[in-house]
Parts: sequence; structure tokens; C-alpha cells
Amino acid sequence: MRIFTKREQIVILLLVILVGAITLYGFYRNNNKLNDMDLKGKEIGEEMEIEETNEDENIDEEPEYIMVHISGQVFNPGLIELKNGSRVIDAVNSAGGLKEEADLDRINLAKKLVDEQKIYIPKIGEEIDIVEEEDGSSESTQENSGDSSNKININTGTKEELMSLPGIGEVLAERIIEYRESNSFKSIEDIKNVSGIGDKKFESIEDMIIVN
Repeated sequence: MRIFTKREQIVILLLVILVGAITLYGFYRNNNKLNDMDLKGKEIGEEMEIEETNEDENIDEEPEYIMVHISGQVFNPGLIELKNGSRVIDAVNSAGGLKEEADLDRINLAKKLVDEQKIYIPKIGEEIDIVEEEDGSSESTQENSGDSSNKININTGTKEELMSLPGIGEVLAERIIEYRESNSFKSIEDIKNVSGIGDKKFESIEDMIIVN
């Protein structure tokens, strides 16, 4: 058996220490990589959970504002943006308040509003139908009657009166006025010459309008 010299023993010991150090370093480095991967995986998972939670909250969250359309016996009819949970009285106030001719007995000022709701404020003595919509909101419209006194003259009616017709908003009312100022309506069918008024919309208002 060979006996190593003291110098050889020192060299062998240093080699053993070096190999051990390299092995330990490699193990430590790989272990850190695994830990980093675990941490990154947890962070990604947590971020995905937060995003999913935020998406669910956004889906369930109600809009802060709603848009309603008010016409009839108010001073400034048209589209109005209100806070969610507002009531008819809030829409009336935003539209400049009620005119003296407004029939308060047929208006529920305490009713809560919903987005896209149409509100019509009738005149005292005016005959109207109350149309119940799917969302529970109600809309007042003029009654279809053969009596011409209840019909709107599309050649002389005001913008507010035109907007009281079903399906006629502020934009269409202004188009009707622009058309009659340059052409005038010879018959009620001529209203179909106004951009945005087709056969279907005409059928819904033909019994409610006159030209003479």
C-alpha cells in the first residue's frame, strides 16, 4: 500500500473540499431556482385570482349613472343623465321643472327610474294610455283616437309635442321641423321622407298626427 506524502495528502484534501464546495453550490443554486419558480407561480396565481375577482365585481356592479328621456309638460325635454337610484322628481327637476299645464294626478314623482326609461308628462285633460314595459317601468303615450283635437299637427306642432309621439325623440323632432320648414307636409305619409322614420315607425304614429 502506497503511503502518500504530506504534500500529496494536502492536495487530495483540497480537491475533496473543492469538489464538495462545487457540489453544495450547485445544489444550493438549483434549490433557489425551484424556490423562485414556486414564488413566481404563486404570484401569477394570486394575480389571476385578483383579476377574476375584479371581473366578477365589475359584472355585478351597477352603473353609477343612467340615461332617461323625458318629454311632455316640462321646460327642457330631452335626454337626461342621472345618478342610479334617481326618481321621476329628479328627472323633472333636471328638465327645468313642470309647466302649469302638467297633470300631477297622473304622475308618480316618487317612482324609481331605470336606464333607457322614457317619461312622458301629460297635460291636464289629455287622454293617454299607460304602457307597462318588461322592466316594470311605465311610459305615457297619447291615446290613439279618431278625434283630431287630440292629434298633433306635424306642420305646426312644437318640438315638445312631436317628442310626445312614440318613438320620436329630440333628434327626430328636430328633423321633422327642418323638413317642414323647407317642404311642408302635404299628407301624413310625407313624414316618411324624414330620415329615420320608416314604415314601422309611421304605423305607430299615423293615427296620432294630422297635417291640416
